[in-house]
Amino acid sequence: MSRRVPPLRRLWHYAAGHRGQVLRATAWSVTNKALDIAPPFLIGLAVDVVVNKEDSFLSRFGVAEPRDQLVVLAVITFVVWALESVFEYLHGVAWRNLAQTVQHELRIDAYAHIQDLEISYHEDQSTGELMSILNDDVNQLERFLDHGANDVLQTATATVLIGVTFLVLTPEVAWLAFLPIPVIVWGSIRFQRRMEPRYAAVREQAGAVNSQLANNLAGILTIKAFTAESRETERIALESDRYRQANRRAIALSAAFSPLIRVAILVGFTATLVWGGFRALDGTLAVGGYSVMVFLTQRLLWPLTRLGETLDLYQRAMASTNRILNVLDTTPSMHDGTEPLTSAVGRVTFECVSFSYSPGTPVLDGVTLDIPPGDTFAIVGSTGSGKTTLIKLLLRYYDPTDGSVRIDGHDVSTLRLHDLRSAIALVSQDVFLFHGTVRENIVYGNPDATDEEVERAARIAEADAFIRELPNGYDTIVGERGQKLSGGQRQRISIARALVSDAPILVLDEATSAVDNETEAAIQRSLAQVAHDRTTIVIAHRLSTIRHADHIVVLEGGRVTQRGSHDELAVADGLYRTLWSVQTGEAATLAMPQSDLTSDV
Repeated sequence: MSRRVPPLRRLWHYAAGHRGQVLRATAWSVTNKALDIAPPFLIGLAVDVVVNKEDSFLSRFGVAEPRDQLVVLAVITFVVWALESVFEYLHGVAWRNLAQTVQHELRIDAYAHIQDLEISYHEDQSTGELMSILNDDVNQLERFLDHGANDVLQTATATVLIGVTFLVLTPEVAWLAFLPIPVIVWGSIRFQRRMEPRYAAVREQAGAVNSQLANNLAGILTIKAFTAESRETERIALESDRYRQANRRAIALSAAFSPLIRVAILVGFTATLVWGGFRALDGTLAVGGYSVMVFLTQRLLWPLTRLGETLDLYQRAMASTNRILNVLDTTPSMHDGTEPLTSAVGRVTFECVSFSYSPGTPVLDGVTLDIPPGDTFAIVGSTGSGKTTLIKLLLRYYDPTDGSVRIDGHDVSTLRLHDLRSAIALVSQDVFLFHGTVRENIVYGNPDATDEEVERAARIAEADAFIRELPNGYDTIVGERGQKLSGGQRQRISIARALVSDAPILVLDEATSAVDNETEAAIQRSLAQVAHDRTTIVIAHRLSTIRHADHIVVLEGGRVTQRGSHDELAVADGLYRTLWSVQTGEAATLAMPQSDLTSDV
């Protein structure tokens, strides 16, 4: 749907499944307000009974005695107030439950949609901005549905019902009571148009604050390591102050609304009070009718003083609604395939693959690889050569610019993403563990794994021993991102997680680059046990870890420049021989840029 469509209409289309609930809640609100404005009529009738006694309006219905008339009014008043309370309860429950349902569904739908969007979208968005949309913006809409929608409906109901009453009772005075209405409507529209961009700016700046906070909390160790606490506090203070200033600009306008409306209301109320009083004194308007008119004027105009607050809540909610629905309207550039992948053998083929993250800067240029099932295939190269990009294309985080990536002869772009990624177990250099237990992290790729399967995978990954030494063994909480564990421990758990998934293709992307020699040796022993019955793709800058690979290719500038076994490449002229010489100390004087010895980013 076009983003130029008003946000309220977009929300109405989104919540199509809840329109019945919206209509019921609306009916309860309207009925409640109709009963709420009944007491002024009852007061007018009571005044009429006291003044006119047997000649009162009620006497026309067969109740002649004034005392009996007052008893009847008391009964009617009791019934009206009781029904008003019932419908107040009904509309309160209806709107609040609707608010909870809509905010829940919006949050889940937006989160699910964000998950389905391609990696390039996530790389262009900040985590804090997305968190602001999923939490703050959804909550803003919830607050409006919780209270604001009912306020708008009840104000409109009171205006219509009281207007009709005035036209029936005293049409010549009614225009005085409604004199402020055009001013209020005009002012509301003008304020709404001027407030809309200000609240849009507020929501954008709220996202910026969230983004900076999320970034800093994730990098707290780095902040402390470089004693940058004061600098980061100043940075947060700057973003927070920008948020405050954006709110101030919105508040300066919204706060002026209610006082201006009150002035217009005062004119209408005093005009009705004076002119109606003159007519009552002249005898052309009954005292009871005058009482009804004064009370109804107050009931009509006074709630409008809250219109500024309601309008403020509405504008905040609509700015948030636009941000949420804009996310939902984001069209994925990568679509899921339809072809199933069952019982994958594990043959991986790259056919003349070229790829660019941005036009004019190719990362891969015509790469062709054929990885036989069950073999260990290693890819080495200097930084920026495209090693990790090959893995991203295999997992279909991106689609190649040219060429194709295939598994068992199937183009990965035609496969169902769930089937494709279930066939690949990834162990990356940057290990991510979720806040939870060791066991929960190991079974993440296979929630149905038994305890025996979990412990077997941990033993193969040489993680079982240290896990059992943890305070609660496999039920130990690892902390956010696994911060309670060492780098080597996190890496071994990630290998156990990959093994439990039992995928036919195992991908190790610099899996040993950030661990010590002892952990590296343990990981190598683990891999030796599992590599023989599955296709294993290893990206490494420590060439000692791939000496026994069945096939090794060297990437330079996005192209394959060398192929062969370790023994063949170690003696052939080329980058591999140079890297091997440097890493084994055989060419200590060789001038080699340090960046070429590091891994891909």
